[in-house]
Amino acid sequence: MSAANVPTPPPSPAFLDVFRQRAASSGGVLTFADFMSLALYHPQLGYYRRDRPRVGRSASTDFYTATSSGPLFGELIVAACVKLLGPQADPRRHTFVEIGAEPGCGILSDVAHPFAATHTLRVGEPLDLQQFTNSTHSATPSGPSPLIVFSNELFDAQPFRRFVTRSGQWRELGVTVNSDNQLHETELPTPFSPFTFHSSNLPPASAYPDGYHLDLPLASVSLAAELAAQPWSGLFIACDYGKSWRELTEATPQGTARAYHQHQQSNDLLARPGEQDLTCHVCWDWLADALAHHGFAAPTVESQESFLIHHAGDFIAQLTAAEAPRLSPRKLSLMQLLHPANMGQKFQVLHALRP
Repeated sequence: MSAANVPTPPPSPAFLDVFRQRAASSGGVLTFADFMSLALYHPQLGYYRRDRPRVGRSASTDFYTATSSGPLFGELIVAACVKLLGPQADPRRHTFVEIGAEPGCGILSDVAHPFAATHTLRVGEPLDLQQFTNSTHSATPSGPSPLIVFSNELFDAQPFRRFVTRSGQWRELGVTVNSDNQLHETELPTPFSPFTFHSSNLPPASAYPDGYHLDLPLASVSLAAELAAQPWSGLFIACDYGKSWRELTEATPQGTARAYHQHQQSNDLLARPGEQDLTCHVCWDWLADALAHHGFAAPTVESQESFLIHHAGDFIAQLTAAEAPRLSPRKLSLMQLLHPANMGQKFQVLHALRP
């Protein structure tokens, strides 16, 4: 039997029990976002709560990120932070806070930096940024410590809602369990009403052919707003992959939802819940709006290539000069991070300052 014909193994009995308990009050059906919340973040069964390696290039992991290139990415981010803060800011007063890093994989682990302190908030920990503004290393009599709040591929892994056009209406997609204990995609019975989210209106379904999918990363915007609403000043940087609202509504007829397991991308979003990653492209317009709403000046989105060249260019020039005689591992890592065919265009960076 070919791999394409191998049936998807049923979810674990433990996951099915949790799913049925959660869905009992809604007729045995969960929205896709609620299913994803269980599959990724359930305290015992969730993919991101399990004690296992997820990120890296080994066969036992599921995907790699910019941090998989070694310390170079962290060095580039340090250089970019210093430049973005500007000549009037003292990086030695700033506390660097990374959100969502894998255990032992903080971007500044073993990387020299000028910051007052570094901290990491793991998945599941309270997102309390104010605790770091009172750092004894960086707070001054004139006020609390400014922060650099950084994340790498955090927002794409937040639960998202899925919609499809059907007979001129938007229908929300949900998940249920069939008689064979298999998870099954279903359309929720009530048509989805148009809504306004920030400045983006859900376009009329009548403008689309039947079957146009729209994956709405609403939880990612709530997360950005939660971080931005807290009383801190400084620099926000989020590295991720996403699209504009226009691209999502005009150029992705199958949606952007994907699953990753053992370095294989899949459209089988319901397979092996708790054992594979689920993701969709963020909406950069929405995240930028969330920052601007809370006082961040001119939120800017750049490709990873553009961001690193513009804001860490001096560091890159020094590295390439020092490594000029040979094709070193560091130069290869730099090529992977910058080249448009690798990570340079696939990933983008949102950054903004708040005084």
